[in-house]
Amino acid sequence: MDASALHTPVMLERTLALLAPAIDAAVTAGRAPVVVDGTLGMGGHTEAMLAAHPTLVVAGIDRDPDAIRLARQRLAPFGERFVPVQTTYDRIDLALDAAGVVAADGILLDLGVSSLQLDAADRGFAYAKDAPLDMRMGQAGDVTAASIIAERSDRELSRLFRVYGDEKLADRYARAIVAARAEAPIETSAQLVDILQAATPRALSNQGHPAKRVFQALRIEVNQELAILERTMPAAIDALAVGGRLVVLAYQSLEDRIVKRALQAAAASTAPRDLPVELPEHAPHLRLLVRGAELADDAERARNPRSAPVRLRSAERIRPVNASASKTPASSPGEPS
Repeated sequence: MDASALHTPVMLERTLALLAPAIDAAVTAGRAPVVVDGTLGMGGHTEAMLAAHPTLVVAGIDRDPDAIRLARQRLAPFGERFVPVQTTYDRIDLALDAAGVVAADGILLDLGVSSLQLDAADRGFAYAKDAPLDMRMGQAGDVTAASIIAERSDRELSRLFRVYGDEKLADRYARAIVAARAEAPIETSAQLVDILQAATPRALSNQGHPAKRVFQALRIEVNQELAILERTMPAAIDALAVGGRLVVLAYQSLEDRIVKRALQAAAASTAPRDLPVELPEHAPHLRLLVRGAELADDAERARNPRSAPVRLRSAERIRPVNASASKTPASSPGEPS
């Protein structure tokens, strides 16, 4: 399987441009820069970074063993400059340990389901392909989309579809699922799609695929994506060296809201409004690098349809959280429930 043929990285040039100043500053300081790619996938962003910066080391995180395997093959020409780490991306500390540093010059988070998972017919992520209702990114654990569909009450399912999928027909779909599973187990994506299509009013049948938001909600719940992202954002900010940069690509509003809130909080002063002089400990420790969220341009959207919903945010670490805790990378080797 050729990973480079399967995956087109989203907003690649912009991501490289945002991370480059921090990487170049490390080189100027006489040390090998380190970037943590928290969402390795099939290694497209990592490959481009390693090719652009001859001394860069990238620690790539992914919970999916298939992604790790494919990325190892794709990035083999870079030798020890690529360090794979199989875990969830909130464990940035493990990636730093694996790279032999205490802080990163750059961190990249390309959120959501990867092309590998979406295109793998047997993983159950895509509503357009019939497969077992699995949706586990890491292929471990007991909770699957099928188990959620089988075990949750109609009220729980409705809340899940409404909160994680912004599905206006959440109540209707939840009742239809509970009624259908009383007749036979719902074990495949095609079964679930048929139930959702049958429950969709004819007047709304041309307003997008009825399974899109339900599948999104199930995927988020199975993999605890938002809970992990809530832990990841403060961990990523804390893991940056002063001068280090963070780039986050989000694909739906729930993710983007978490990212936006974390970055804005770290980029704001914590000084009381009536304090005449801002003390150092109240100063922001991030500087936002883009205004709001950037979108993919029209050319990229036409070339790569998966870039259409992306929202890019980025920030630079400008000081440690407290004045006595400055981080400098060590020398590096070449929720509903």
